[in-house]
Amino acid sequence: MFAAPRRWYRTLANQWLFQLREREPGTVVLVMRRVFIVPGGPGLAFTGLLLVMLIGALNYNLGLGFALTFFAGACAVADMVLTARNLAGLRLAPGRVQPVFAGQEARFELQLHNPDGPDRYAVWLGFQQDGEPRHVTDVPAGGDALAVLSCATAQRGWLDAPRIRLLTRYPLGLFRAWAYWKPDLRALVYPEPEPDAPPLPMQGAASEEGHGQVGLDNFSGIRSYQPGDPMRHLAWRQIARHDPSLGGQLVTKHFDGGAVAELCLDFAQLPPWMDREHKLSRLTSWVLEAERRALPYAFRLGHHQFDAALGDAHRAACLRALALFGAERA
Repeated sequence: MFAAPRRWYRTLANQWLFQLREREPGTVVLVMRRVFIVPGGPGLAFTGLLLVMLIGALNYNLGLGFALTFFAGACAVADMVLTARNLAGLRLAPGRVQPVFAGQEARFELQLHNPDGPDRYAVWLGFQQDGEPRHVTDVPAGGDALAVLSCATAQRGWLDAPRIRLLTRYPLGLFRAWAYWKPDLRALVYPEPEPDAPPLPMQGAASEEGHGQVGLDNFSGIRSYQPGDPMRHLAWRQIARHDPSLGGQLVTKHFDGGAVAELCLDFAQLPPWMDREHKLSRLTSWVLEAERRALPYAFRLGHHQFDAALGDAHRAACLRALALFGAERA
């Protein structure tokens, strides 16, 4: 009965007290209002020690005891100020996010800028939902730092970056200061490829141009170069993708004879007993297999009608259509 009002009051308190926002586009500056600080475990123990020292100095009327107690207290106050200022003034900006397949970890890049002020040491970052931050970085004065946080993925589509918590205990560890940030950052999650997917849906091998004729040699894929292969059959497009620093790899085009049909990956042609996610998973596996074998393929999914092609742009367009099928938004 009181669950809804309680949630409403908690949300209102979080937004007002902890400055929790749904999404913050662009660069965010951590003003002092957004930095919160409380004594940590060592800080509470140190406070107890100060009380014992003060009581001892009062009982025995020790001038040096008073001096030591107040000096230690002043150090604690200075530590509190320095801990809060270790976060205040930082500029936070979202970085890049590479698409991943469902089941993999999405990696969110976060940029920390320190335009003015001293060096910022031991700044911990992590997603609020994961508890204590686990990634630590230093931000030099007038410089930048790049942090990468990983988040598990379970389903296809857009994955918004969870709320991020920044934490520091620098310099003495008596206090812990933290701040929250919800970057306007999201990762595109492709469907998980079907394991052990059936062979590509083709009556023959696709030709080099996507079509073939009876009686001609037809392109069926690529394989490693073997001595004696004609130089004109070298697959230069695939060779260029290999890293020369690793020694590169020569591959040649493999041809088969006979009549062929264009390789088309069509969602509507999949068996009706398969559910939608299973179909998308199979198409994802087929797209990756066709790219691996360098077989030009057409793609049909809803209003997406892509002609036979090959390459990174075609692969990315097909996988994006699969990821956002049924829930597309800009």
